[in-house]
Amino acid sequence: MARKGNDVRPIVKLRSTAGTGTTYVTRKNRRNDPDRLVLRKYDPRVREHVEFKEER
Repeated sequence: MARKGNDVRPIVKLRSTAGTGTTYVTRKNRRNDPDRLVLRKYDPRVREHVEFKEER
């Protein structure tokens, strides 16, 4: 079974920067991306692609 505490690929929540409260859930590799993840994804509330930033 996978370790929960110090997993290499933890589950992270991405929150929209448009202020709509929309979130995506994904996994990231801590070795390749040690900084906070920023992805450009679709926000259905504003009907356009915006940046989603990792929240902790």
